[in-house]
Amino acid sequence: MRFKLGLTGSIGMGKSTTAGLFADLGCVVWDADAAVHRLYAPGGAAVAPMRAAFPSAVTDQGVSRDALRQIIQDDPGALQRIEEIVHPLVRQDRDDFAKAHADSICVFDIPLLFETGAEAEMDAVTCVSVPAEEQRKRVLERGTMSAEQLDQILARQMPNEQKCARADFVITTDTLEHAAAQVQDVVQAIQERIGDA
Repeated sequence: MRFKLGLTGSIGMGKSTTAGLFADLGCVVWDADAAVHRLYAPGGAAVAPMRAAFPSAVTDQGVSRDALRQIIQDDPGALQRIEEIVHPLVRQDRDDFAKAHADSICVFDIPLLFETGAEAEMDAVTCVSVPAEEQRKRVLERGTMSAEQLDQILARQMPNEQKCARADFVITTDTLEHAAAQVQDVVQAIQERIGDA
């Protein structure tokens, strides 16, 4: 029996590392960001509809995320149009993955799981979490964005406390060892649930 586990958490909470820990225990992992990269790559399913809607965003390399960021900055209403194109394609990619791994515990790594309503398609949801100060420190230490850009991203995401309250499992990613132990507990709980079904 397949089990669909949603994995979510705000930026800098350790979601990618946690997804890797699930994979280490034999779960198959679908990554929403990787799916978008596939859709935006040359020949990807999002290229033609994006070219029709936003011609300046498409190059020989596919859909340019930098160009999309600029388009959204110039026209905040563009974000909704982009999402209307991309979200159904991402959902299709996710469904195809689930069908291809029908006998596995599938972990769906989705940053905006609650924001997009995807939790309704999951059997359970895990949220990764660390205190806000640690989150901020991690993101800014990467050197890929300013404090202002981080604040803009956080403003678009559901607050961490709300995500944790809505999740079936919460994994604190303060240390790798602690996170790994919690992932093991979650997988064990799922295996017991599957066994009881």
